Amino acid sequence: MFLRRGPRRGVRPQADQNEPRVNERIRVPRVLVIDEEGTKLGEFMTVDALRLAQDRGLDLIEVAPNGRPPVCKISNYGRLKYERKKREAAARKNQVQQQTKELKLRPKTDDHDIAVKVKHARRFLNDGNKVKVTVRFRGREMAHKDIGAQQCLLLAGECEDLGTIEVHPRMEGRQMFMIMAPVRRASPKAKAKQESSAKPDKGSEAAPEAD
Repeated sequence: MFLRRGPRRGVRPQADQNEPRVNERIRVPRVLVIDEEGTKLGEFMTVDALRLAQDRGLDLIEVAPNGRPPVCKISNYGRLKYERKKREAAARKNQVQQQTKELKLRPKTDDHDIAVKVKHARRFLNDGNKVKVTVRFRGREMAHKDIGAQQCLLLAGECEDLGTIEVHPRMEGRQMFMIMAPVRRASPKAKAKQESSAKPDKGSEAAPEAD
């Protein structure tokens, strides 16, 4: 004997709590309606407000659920979602993720290796990252902390056009560290405005004296 299985009921996906309620998901009996032009139309029964939005080929979107009654706007929900995603993508693109890059030195590091470290530090600062310079001391090298400080300041001096010292050389256990931060640069628009304001106006130039 075989038992028949009943029809499987579809599992409704849970609604995103960050998304507003739209159309049939609005369960309150009455709402305050604002049309697509921003005009307040007054209170409506929710079924009538939904019918009004559908007649205009738009959606009824709950924009203030805690209002009494809740406030709903007639608008194109698909377009609103698309524009919001574009704004979020643009914000993520423009966001600068600053990192801290570490450069390690020893009191016996020679000039050639320090020049290589300077090159790396300039690249890191130019990319908008901080630079942490660490000088490690071993054994009797602890007696030459001044050499470590000189190395840190030498590196900072070679990068002064790109970065400033945020944390001056200091000891922490058996190592010394210094942190440099990138110099804030003016945006191209602000730079152009500054250059234009620095130029003298033609009208302000004194006329040549007549002989």
